Amino acid sequence: MKVVVLSGISRRAGGLYYSVSSLYKVLADFDVEVSVFGRADSFVNKDLSLWCPLAVSPYTSFGPLGNSVSLRRLLKNANADLVHQHGLWKDDQWAALQWQKQVSRPVVISPHGMLDPWALRNSEWKKKIVGRLFANKSLRKATCIHALCQSEAESIRAYGLSNPIVIIPNGVALPNESMPLAIKKKKGKRLLFLGRIHPKKGLNELIEAWSGFAANGTKKDFGWELLIAGWADGDYESRLKKKVADSGLADSVRFLGSKYGDDKDRLFRSVDAFVLPSFSEGLPMAVLEAWSYSLPVVMTDYCNIPEGFSSEAALRIYPDVQSVACGLDQLFAMSESDRQNMGLKGRKLVEQKFSWEQSAKKLAATYEWCLGGVRPACMYAN
Repeated sequence: MKVVVLSGISRRAGGLYYSVSSLYKVLADFDVEVSVFGRADSFVNKDLSLWCPLAVSPYTSFGPLGNSVSLRRLLKNANADLVHQHGLWKDDQWAALQWQKQVSRPVVISPHGMLDPWALRNSEWKKKIVGRLFANKSLRKATCIHALCQSEAESIRAYGLSNPIVIIPNGVALPNESMPLAIKKKKGKRLLFLGRIHPKKGLNELIEAWSGFAANGTKKDFGWELLIAGWADGDYESRLKKKVADSGLADSVRFLGSKYGDDKDRLFRSVDAFVLPSFSEGLPMAVLEAWSYSLPVVMTDYCNIPEGFSSEAALRIYPDVQSVACGLDQLFAMSESDRQNMGLKGRKLVEQKFSWEQSAKKLAATYEWCLGGVRPACMYAN
C-alpha cells in the first residue's frame, strides 16, 4: 500500500510536526509505504531530520494559503493508493480534492481540532471564504475523517459532515528510563507551559492568574517559577512579555523560546508540573509528553483527554483567570508526594492508552478499509 501524507513538515506546524512524523515512522512497520509532501519554509532544512527514515518532499508555495503547482505535480507522479491530508484551510487540502477527482482514489482527512467551535470562530470570516472555495467540498468528499477523540468526532458531526469517522488518538514515545525522570534543581518549583505561543492556548489568562500569586509575597515566599517554552506565533509573544514586565513578574516568569530534541527532554526532566489552559485543542502532544515524564498536569476540558481527569492524572480548570488561579492554588497546596503520585498516574495512562504502536495499527486498518477491506474497530458509531 502506497500512501501520500500531506502535512506541515517543520516546527511551524506546531504539534502536527511531532505527532504526524512520530505516527508515520511507526506506520512504516505495517507494510505501508509512506511519502510525505509538505510546504518548504525557513525551518525545513533544520527540521527534516525528525522525519528520518521517511521520504519527505518539500515543495515551493506562495500566498497565504500556500498555493503550489509543485504539489500538484508531486501528487500526479506519486501513483499513490491513498492520500492522507493533515490540517485544514490550506491549498494542500484543495490539491488533495483535485487529485481525488482525477484518479478516484481515497482521501482521508485529519482536521486536528480545526473543526472545534473555538477554532472555527478564530478568523471565522477567512475560514468561511476558504470553506466556500474548496474546503467544505473537500471535507464532504473525504472517504473517511480521522478524529483524535470523541469530542472532535462530535464537532465534525456538528459541522454537518456525515462521512465515516475513525477515532485514533495521538501517541507518545516514552522517555529513556535509563535516565532519571527528574533532574536535581536548585531551590524552588517550576511549572512548565510548552506549545505554540498563541491566544488559543490561554497564556494571557495564565499570566493574569499567576500575577495574583506573585503579588502575595516575594519570589522567595512564593516558591514557584513559570516557564513558557514554544514557538512564537506573530507578535503575540512580545505582547505577553510586555504584560509580564508591566505586571512586575520578571522574577517568576521566564520565556525560553522553542525547545526541541535533547533540549526539550532536559526541560521536561527539570520541572515539577505542567499546565495547558487552552481554549481549543485536537489532542495535545505536550500533555501526553508531560505525563510520559511523570508530571502532574493542570489542563482544561478543551484538551480533549477526559481520561486524565478520571484517572486523577490532571487537575481540571477552565480558560478564565479565576479558574486558572484556583487550579494553580490546588496544585501549589499539594504535597510533593501527592504531586508525584499524580504524575505517576499520568505515566501509567500513556503507557496503557497512548502508544504510537496502537495508533499506527488502527490507522493501517483504516487505510485497508478505505481500499475495500474490513470495517475497522475504531470507527465512530454515530
